Amino acid sequence: MSTPEFVAVAAAVAALLLGWWIGAARVRGASDTALRETRSELSRRLNDVFALQELSFMLSESLQPARIAEQVTSYLARFTDVQGSLVALAADGGRTLRVAAATGTLSALRSREIAEDDEGLVADALGRDQYVLADGKGPTRPVLATGVTAARAAVFPLRAHGVTVGVLAVTDPGRTRFDPEDLRLLSTVATHAAIVLSNARFFDLVRAGRDQWETTFNALSEGLAVVDDAGRIRRANRALAGLVGHSVPSLVGMSLSEAALGGSHELVELLDAARRREGAPARTVQLPRLGRVFRVSAAPMRGEDDTAWAVVLIEDVTEQQRLESQLVQSEKMAAVGQLVSGVAHELNNPLTSIAGLTEFLLEQPAPTDRDRDHLRVIREQADRAGRIVRNLLTFARKGPADVGEVDLNDIVQRTVSLVGYEIRLREVHLELALDPGLPMLNGDRYQIQQVVLNLVTNAIQAVQDNPPDRPRRIGIVSELDGPQIRLRVRDSGPGIPEDLVPQIFTPFFTTKAPGHGTGLGLSISYRIIEGHGGTLRVQRAVDGGAVFVMQLPVRSPVPLPAAPLGSAVAGPEELDVPSAPRRAILLVDEDPAIRRMIGVLLSGPSQVVETAAEAGQALELLDAQSFDLVIADARVPVSAGERLGDTLLRRWPDLRARTIFLTADVRPETDAWLQELGCPYFLKPFRIGELKAETARILRAQRLAAQ
Repeated sequence: MSTPEFVAVAAAVAALLLGWWIGAARVRGASDTALRETRSELSRRLNDVFALQELSFMLSESLQPARIAEQVTSYLARFTDVQGSLVALAADGGRTLRVAAATGTLSALRSREIAEDDEGLVADALGRDQYVLADGKGPTRPVLATGVTAARAAVFPLRAHGVTVGVLAVTDPGRTRFDPEDLRLLSTVATHAAIVLSNARFFDLVRAGRDQWETTFNALSEGLAVVDDAGRIRRANRALAGLVGHSVPSLVGMSLSEAALGGSHELVELLDAARRREGAPARTVQLPRLGRVFRVSAAPMRGEDDTAWAVVLIEDVTEQQRLESQLVQSEKMAAVGQLVSGVAHELNNPLTSIAGLTEFLLEQPAPTDRDRDHLRVIREQADRAGRIVRNLLTFARKGPADVGEVDLNDIVQRTVSLVGYEIRLREVHLELALDPGLPMLNGDRYQIQQVVLNLVTNAIQAVQDNPPDRPRRIGIVSELDGPQIRLRVRDSGPGIPEDLVPQIFTPFFTTKAPGHGTGLGLSISYRIIEGHGGTLRVQRAVDGGAVFVMQLPVRSPVPLPAAPLGSAVAGPEELDVPSAPRRAILLVDEDPAIRRMIGVLLSGPSQVVETAAEAGQALELLDAQSFDLVIADARVPVSAGERLGDTLLRRWPDLRARTIFLTADVRPETDAWLQELGCPYFLKPFRIGELKAETARILRAQRLAAQ
C-alpha cells in the first residue's frame, strides 16, 4: 500500500473511532467536560491524520531528495510547534551527512556537512534504529552538531529497507517537553520521509544504471539488438542501424532475420538455440545486398511476461576476413618461396651444365645438320626449363629485378598487340579505356607486362567457350585512384565460383584441363604485384564473368634488389688474344658437371683452368700459386658458418677485382650478401656466352693494367 493510500485509510478509521467514542461516552453518561476533552483529543488526532495525508501528497510530488527534504521541514514548520527542524541526507557511502533542508533555529546548518565522527546527536543517529530524545534538564545542553546546541531535541534516523538514508532532527517544542503524541507524529513523519527518500534513492540508481546502459549500448561499434520470442527487434543501437542501412526507430518491430540479415536461416537457428539456453557458436552470415559479411552471436535474456528473448551481437567482419585471406595467401606464398628456393638450387646446376655444353657443341663442327637440330632442341628445352625455374623464383624474391620508370598504358597496348591475332581468331570484342593522364610507375617493365599478359590471356580463354547467345567481350580500364594506378581486366566468361575464389592465387591450382595449365600464372602474378607494393584481387562482374583488379602505387619506392650479371644477353667475346701471355684460371664448384662444362669452355691455348671440388683444395691451390682469375661458387662451405666467398676475399683482398662468383641459391639474403662482397656474379643457370664475355673483360683489364 502506498503512503497516500495508507493515510486515507487512517483518516477513515479515525473518523469511525471518533463516532464510536462519542457514542460510548454518551452511553456511559459522561459529563459534558469529559465529552469536550474527548472531542478535543479526537479532533487533534484527526487533524494529525489529515496533516499526514497532506504530507503524503507533498512528498509524492517529487523524487528529488533535496526537494523531499524541503517538503518535510516545511510540513514540520506548519503543523507542529517545534522551533527548528532539519533533514540531513546520507552522502559519501553513508560516512557523512549533508544538511539538505533546515528551518527555524536550525537554519544556520543548511548545506553543512556532518562527519560520522561528529560529537553531536545527528551523527550519532546514523548508527541507531530508534530515535533519540534529549532535554536540557542537566547542566549541559544537548549538542546536535559541533557548535550547535538546543534546549530540547529529538533526532530520528531515516531508515527504510534496512538502509539509513538520512536523519530528521527537531528542537524546542512549544511545550516544556515532547509529549507522546508529538513523538508519535514525528515518528510517523520520519517513517514516511525515509520511505520516500529511499524510493528516490533507488530511482536515482535505476536511472543512472539505465543511462549508463543506454550510453554503453549506443557506444558499441558492433551492432546490438534485443529480439523478442517472435524474432522482432525490441531495441537496437546506432551501430546496428548503420550496418543495415536503417534508422534506429524504423528497426524497432522489424524482423531481425528478414529486415537486417536477409532472411538467413542460420540466424533463425542461432536465435532458437539462444532462447533454449543452448551454447551455440557465432555464425558468419554473408549479405549480398550490402556486400558485407557479418559475424552474429546471441545470448538468452528474460523478456516481458517471462518470455524467452535474446540479445544479438552483430559484427562487420568483411575487412577482417579480407585481411585474413591476404595473410593466408601471403603465408602460402612464403612457404612456396622457401620450397622453390631449395628446388631451384638443385635444378639450376644441371640446367647450367646442359645449356652450357649444348652451346659449346653448337659452336663445334657437327657431323650433320640433323645433329645440330637436335642440339638446338636440347638448348631450347634447357632454356624453357630455365624460364620455368625463373618463374618459380618469383616466389623467393622480395622485389622486382630491374626497376625503372614504367608506362602502364604502353604496356597494355603492347600486350594487346602481342595477343591481337588470338583475339581476332577467337572473335573476341576488346574494349580499351586507358586514362591518357596516368603518371609513371616505378617497377620492372617486363614483370608487369608478364602480369598483364597473363590476365589478358586468361580473359581470352575464359570467353572462348561462351555459348552463341553470350557475347565474347574483354574490357581493359586504366585509371588513377588517389596515390595508386588501377588496372581492371573484365571478361564476359562464366566467372569464378565463390568456393574457388580463395584458391585461385594458390600455386599449382588450376581449373583448366590437364596439360593446359600449370596453375602458376595467377600465383606468380600475385607475387610480382605484391613485390611492387601493390595488390591483385578478383571480383565478380555485375553482368557475369570476372574482373581482375591490379593496383600499383605511383612511383612507389620499390627496393632495388641484387643485379646479377646475365640479366641481359651479351655476345661472347674472343678469349684467345694472340699477344696475351698464358693465363691461369681457378674454377671452384662442388658439381662435377659444372666443373667439366666451364673447364672445357674456358680452356684454350692462352689460358689454363685448374679445378677444385671443395674449399680446402681451392685454398691450397691459392696458397701454392697465383691465379689471374677465380671463378667460384660463393657458397661452397669452408667451415661451420663460413663460406668460400668470405674466406677468399679476407685472405686475398686483391682478388676482389679478378673474381667471379657463381651461385644457384636465389634467396634475397644471398643476393644482398653477394652485393656486399663487391664482385661480379652469375645466378645459375646462365648463358655461357655471358660468362665468357665477363671473363674476357677481367683478363683484358689485367693485361692493360700491366702494360
